Amino acid sequence: MSERSGGHESMPGEHSLTETRTTVHVVRHGEVYNPAKILYGRLPDFHLSELGRQMAKADAEALADRDVTHVVASPLERAQETAEPIAAQYGLEIAKDTRLIESSNFFEGKQVSVGDGALRDPRNWWVLRNPVTPSWGEAYIVIAQRMFAALQAARVAAEGHEAVCVSHQLPIWTLRRYVEDKRLWHDPRRRQCGLASITSFRFEGAKVVGIDYREPAAHLVAMSPGARNAKGA
Repeated sequence: MSERSGGHESMPGEHSLTETRTTVHVVRHGEVYNPAKILYGRLPDFHLSELGRQMAKADAEALADRDVTHVVASPLERAQETAEPIAAQYGLEIAKDTRLIESSNFFEGKQVSVGDGALRDPRNWWVLRNPVTPSWGEAYIVIAQRMFAALQAARVAAEGHEAVCVSHQLPIWTLRRYVEDKRLWHDPRRRQCGLASITSFRFEGAKVVGIDYREPAAHLVAMSPGARNAKGA
């Protein structure tokens, strides 16, 4: 892990003797009901589909035997609904953290996929001028820093145990690349952050010492072409 993972350098074996071990599971929400196929971003009233609710239950089952003491989610409905079965099985309230929210995007509320024409429209070219920042939305570095702050806050809240944070694809993937000290701009098609996936950050003290990834709902995602190409997540 990079220096961004927090903590301090240590001698081999030091962490296991002196640092508290904590795990923060960062969950992407399940499939959203979106018949208009728009980029919903931060728009309100976008809820989980029936399949999405099944995905949330699959995540809850995957986390059923963990030592979870804290559950926190983005304030958007789809994240709160994904967190519900996880929190319920532990008898926990769901905290809200706005730092876990979806990234802002110029194309929010619009159809922006191959064939929609938005990317070929000259009126949008200025917005698309810089994929590195990116020019069409919240800066990657801003996303990374707020997500890392939320990750550390969840670690503190569950110190010595485990926490669950429910967020969105781009923020989660940006956080992971930030912690791994990789460049933040990337090919969206290569993100390892499927619907209802769980990216787990293992801490010793305040330092991230490992990252694990799994997809408890992969069998459900495979049932829906729309889920595989979810927008605005």
